[in-house]
Amino acid sequence: MGYDIERFVGYVNEGLLCSICRDVLEDPLQAPCEHAFCTACIHGWLVHHSNCPEDRQVIDVSLLRPLYRYMKNDLNRLQLHCRNREYGCEMVCSLESIDRHERECEYSQIPCSNAGCSVQVERRNLDGHLAVCEYRSRECPNGCGYTILSAEDTQHNCVAELRTELELLRYKPSLSLLSVLGWA
Repeated sequence: MGYDIERFVGYVNEGLLCSICRDVLEDPLQAPCEHAFCTACIHGWLVHHSNCPEDRQVIDVSLLRPLYRYMKNDLNRLQLHCRNREYGCEMVCSLESIDRHERECEYSQIPCSNAGCSVQVERRNLDGHLAVCEYRSRECPNGCGYTILSAEDTQHNCVAELRTELELLRYKPSLSLLSVLGWA
């Protein structure tokens, strides 16, 4: 599927639109009849058809070629809004550089890096979320040496944890107390 034409600033030449999805060409390929398509669109089309959707000439995947250089240059010069515009990003880039911007965009929704947390947050707000995330881990403030999740903070019992550790030692005589406690 192509780039939504609504994202583009100014006029987009009809020749730079995919003949299948009617959006601006994304990863374009050209048939021998010179009609252009998004790679995903034409591959999907050719699963069920063996002809060009525009003029019905017979085509095969092996006959598809990259877009002519002058068309590729015209495509790359088009200006479009970042896909994160709805979240506040005001960046307008050339099509050639939009992927790089969007990978680094401060308004991109990214997952929290803490295991177990399913929150999606804007990249620019990640540090704030990590500071309060209930899935962040930290060392027990009472000094027992255990790493606990913030959500488990009130349920953590140092004495009970250390008793459990000692019970495990009874069943694993090959381990020394010092190595289990991390003092060896």
